[in-house]
Parts: sequence; C-alpha cells; structure tokens
Amino acid sequence: MTKRLPSAAWLTAILVAVLALAAGSVVPAMPTAGSASGSAGASGSTRPPSSLADPGEPGTAGSDGAGDPYYPTDGNGGYDVTGYDVSISYDPPSRHLDGDTTITAVALQSLSRFNLDLSGLDVRSVEVDGAAATFAMAGEHELVITPPATAVRRGSTFRVRVRYDGQPQRLNERVLGAGGWHVNTLSGGAVAAGEPHSASAWYPSNDTPRDKATFALTARVPDGWSVISNGVESTPVSVDGWTTYRWKLSSPAATYLTMVAIDRWTVVRSTLPDGTPVVDAYASSTAGARSAENRLPAVLAFLSRQYGDYPFDAAGGVFLPGSLGYALETQTRPIYPPDVDITFIVHELAHQWFGDSVTVTSWADICLNECFASYAQWQWQEDVEHTDLDEQYRSEVTRADDQFWGRRLYDMGAGNEFRAVYSKGPLAIHALRRQLGDETFNTVVRTWLERHRDGNASWPEFEAHVQQVSGQQLQPFFDAWFRGTRRPPDPYLWPGSLHG
Repeated sequence: MTKRLPSAAWLTAILVAVLALAAGSVVPAMPTAGSASGSAGASGSTRPPSSLADPGEPGTAGSDGAGDPYYPTDGNGGYDVTGYDVSISYDPPSRHLDGDTTITAVALQSLSRFNLDLSGLDVRSVEVDGAAATFAMAGEHELVITPPATAVRRGSTFRVRVRYDGQPQRLNERVLGAGGWHVNTLSGGAVAAGEPHSASAWYPSNDTPRDKATFALTARVPDGWSVISNGVESTPVSVDGWTTYRWKLSSPAATYLTMVAIDRWTVVRSTLPDGTPVVDAYASSTAGARSAENRLPAVLAFLSRQYGDYPFDAAGGVFLPGSLGYALETQTRPIYPPDVDITFIVHELAHQWFGDSVTVTSWADICLNECFASYAQWQWQEDVEHTDLDEQYRSEVTRADDQFWGRRLYDMGAGNEFRAVYSKGPLAIHALRRQLGDETFNTVVRTWLERHRDGNASWPEFEAHVQQVSGQQLQPFFDAWFRGTRRPPDPYLWPGSLHG
C-alpha cells in the first residue's frame, strides 16, 4: 500500500503486521438476529497495550474532513485506516440491519478525539482498544468518538469497534445518482453501492478515496438469500435458518469501491487461465447478460496486454434485478444493470486498473478513472472490431459544439465530475496517444499503473509523469485539452497521424 505515513507510524504498522501474521487470523463471531454482537478483533484480549498515550499527554482532535475541496466533510483526518472488518446481519423482509464493525488504524497525530462517517443508523456502542468510548453524532454523517481516559498516541495502531443497527438508507447525490443502500422492490433484495458515497450508509468508515484499506465482510442472512461482495469468498455456513457468508479483499480499496449485494442470486463460478477465481451473480431477470459476461476472460486478457497484469486476486460481476441508473466498478466485482452489454463490461473492468488499483487523490482527478476507462472501450473496438480510431475521432470532433468543448476534464468543480469524462475524455486520451506515439503512450500508461499500484494519484502527477517518460514539454497540450473550455488549437487537436 502506497501511504505517506510518518516514519514512526510506518515502522509501527510493519511491526503490527508481522505480529499479526505470527499470531494467525481470527474468525469473527456473527451477530444473532436482532443483535449486533461479535466482530473480529474487538475483544479486550487484542488490545494493543501501547496505543493510548501516557496520562496527561495532550492530544488534538482529528479533522472532520480529509481535505478534498469538493466534499470538505467527506472522510476524516488524524489517522490512516489499514483494515475494515465488517459484520452485518440483514433481514430482507423487515429491511433491518445489525452491524458490528472493527476498524484498524494508525494514528497520524496524538488523538484526543476523531471522527468516522456513518449515515442514518443508530450507534449502540463504541470501543477503542477494547475500552468503552464516548461518542455522539454531529451533522449529517459524523460519528465523533472520544477515546477513554486519554489520547491515542501518535504513530500507534489502534482498533475501533462500533455496534449499530437500523434500516440503512439511500444517499441522495447530485453527481452520478443515488448511492448508499438500494432496496429492490420486486425481489426484496438490496445492494450497497454509489459514487462518490456509499460505504457510510452501511458501515462506519473513513469515507474518502484518500484512505484505502483492506476490507473483509461477514454477512448473515435468512436461508434462501445469498450475499455477494468484493474479493475472495469462503464457504457459507448455515445454522438455525440463517446463512453466514464471508468475503475478503486482500488489496486495499477505497470505501466507495466496497459493496454488498443481497438477493436470491444464481451464482456461476469459474476460473481464469491463471487460476484466479471468478464469481458471477445473476438476478432472475438478467439471464441475457450471461453471453456478455462469458467474455470476461477475453476482456481481462486484452486489458492485461494493454495495462499489465490484472491487479487483483478475484474477478466477476453482479447483475442486478433493477437498474441503479449506472454500472459501477466495485473492486474485483463490478455491479451492472440488467441490460448490460460488452461495452459496459470493458469499461468497468478497465476501472480495475484505473480507479481501483490506482485511485484518485481528489474528485477533481476523476479523469484518471473515467477518461481512461472510456478510452479502453475505444481500444477494444480497435482490437476486436477493427475500428479506425482516427476516423472515429474525426467524426466526434466534427459533431462537437461549444457546449461539448466548454466542459473541463480536470478540476471541473463539484457536481460536474461526470459531465465530460465519458465523451470529451476519450478524445483527449486519443489525442495524447497520437501526440506521444503508440510505443511511448503504452510505456507511459504501464509505468504509471506500476508506480501507483494500490495507492492514490492526482492528475497533475500524471501530467508530470507523461512529460518525464516522453521527454516532451506538454503543458500547453494538457492545458488546452484538460483545463480548457474551448476547442483546442489545431496543433493539439490534430497531432501525429490525425494531422491532414
């Protein structure tokens, strides 16, 4: 994980990881229906003895935002999450959820108080390293936690356990569409998904792309229902009319890329040629999607040739019984509407590199995700359908009007993140490819993904990377295409083979 931790925090995190491996993993107990007891790592026996500061040592409150100017109260400051262990028990008929989440984090400052993000659910108790902590809700989604007796020491690893319940809700968004907890009125099932927000609707988190962490989910549902999530699955266990499912992501993920999908799924399991497990889940109304999803191995093979090895240890997709208004690149296992076609699948799988493995630092950087995933669709058409991309580019440019050119691809303003990236975005990337030439373009992309794998990056960092690798001074090109609000001047609009 690429993290910019202070050196003391880095050494502490390494030591804790080594000790944890030596001790072995802990299998969490699941809550019973109507309760919220039992999550891995929550008992007093796992309390790190050095995480609380000496009595009287001063601490300061962690900030209530992570620093993204578009969404200033998203996420929180003062700590870095290294792992989530989420346990839920969900009853579809009543729509009631019992939750018990343990968060492992490293303190980046001496913390007298810190926040988590949680929306619309009732918190029953909070513990910090096994001791009861004071807590209160503030604003729309701030869970404010005061550690017991003394501050959490800077550089230490600490654990926060939150028990909560209620009926999870949708989060109204003005950007991409509603996020959070979506209930399907036909099937009675539910899915948690959304961008830029979703995680805080069903588990407490540092809900910002800037703080990636590993993720494990234990979910308990009545027999007959099944649970799909991110990563690798364990064998379900049924006891007393309830079935428990366990999923685990070993690579760090941004919170908006985690998901849970509960329904009466038809599950198809397979493997990629290298042995990577593939889990696909189909709602009863999505049988037509299977022919497209059957091409997943071919799509991943194509994308791997373009961008380097597939970055995760699991793959697949979830095909919902109703549309959310979007597909979403939830890590290792995207979610899709019922009427999906191959272009959706190419786009969301390209995001496993652009957005999931390498994640934006701020939402102003969203072109790093969407411009490249949209261009992957062009590359697929070029490779599989033998489309002449230069001709396609010229046709798109001919149709473009002032409104098309007037939308920025970088630092477009809150609420405007998705207005240009799907249309103007692939044109800009194709122009960059022609400016650089295929060999340099491919080197730029692959080295970028290798350098920032499992971490975060910004658009200005990408511009610097391109210029370093290519040896070209390209700032006027980037300003015209990605910051500009007019048709780019001809030298930048018609580079390379596009000229003439």
